[in-house]
Amino acid sequence: MKRWKRDYGLTMRVWLTMFLLFLVYLIFLAVLSMLGVGLPFLVVLVFLMAFVQYFFSDRLVLWSTRARVIEPEEYPELHRMVERLASEAEIPKPRVAIMQSPVPNAFATGRSPKHAVVAVTDSIMRLLSPRELEAVIAHELSHVKNRDVLTLTIASFVAMIAALVMNNFLFASLFSGRDRGGNPWIIAGIVAIVVYFVAQLLIMALSRYREFSADRGSAYITGRPKDLISALEKISGRMDHVPPEQKRAVESANAFFIIPALSGSTLMELFSTHPPLEKRIAALEQVEMELAGGAGY
Repeated sequence: MKRWKRDYGLTMRVWLTMFLLFLVYLIFLAVLSMLGVGLPFLVVLVFLMAFVQYFFSDRLVLWSTRARVIEPEEYPELHRMVERLASEAEIPKPRVAIMQSPVPNAFATGRSPKHAVVAVTDSIMRLLSPRELEAVIAHELSHVKNRDVLTLTIASFVAMIAALVMNNFLFASLFSGRDRGGNPWIIAGIVAIVVYFVAQLLIMALSRYREFSADRGSAYITGRPKDLISALEKISGRMDHVPPEQKRAVESANAFFIIPALSGSTLMELFSTHPPLEKRIAALEQVEMELAGGAGY
């Protein structure tokens, strides 16, 4: 594997986004504490949710996508490819899964490199050349190497608290028993809506930065940014011809996919977890120039 060259601009954007999330969460927790809306209970509940999300994320994603973990004898070439690329990325070989879907895509999940799963759809294996498929798998292995599941789980922690308050404040306000001095749950609900909206925008921005980082990782693992560019263009072009109902069937996993399957009927196109394709290609072309010029070595 080529020695990784840090993109300081990208790194600063990631840390700035995390810092802004931290500020939003501190303000929100302080407001809940002042209003006395049972903050300890909410924190314990969300800790349990985060525990399940973190330790069982691979099983939940595989279950929701109906992807099936496969053995080496079923798809020997795919297993060899994943094993070789994992060695290049200097991480343990993850489990390999196949998802039956006409939507050409791939994803990775798992709380750590030792507990990871890399999945591809059967259609992407037919669509891409072996070199292009390698580039896509290297992108997913970069997510594993960067521990992006952990990063996004931490980032979404207080957003889950906001979602709980937002979804239950009307019910709680009816039975809070406050006759005077106003009802804290109504105020908390309004604040939660604002916090949830702002947090989701920041989490989506963080997710987009992680996609740029995984693209760079693929380029350094394979040494061939052009193969990933070609793969992204093919996947995006094929996606335009997949019927909307088939894309809707897998939209719940869009945050994990290398390119989201947008059916055109959701708000995902306005609040995307992925950067625009043209920006990803431009960034990969910049990496191509770095590799060609020997920059960073």
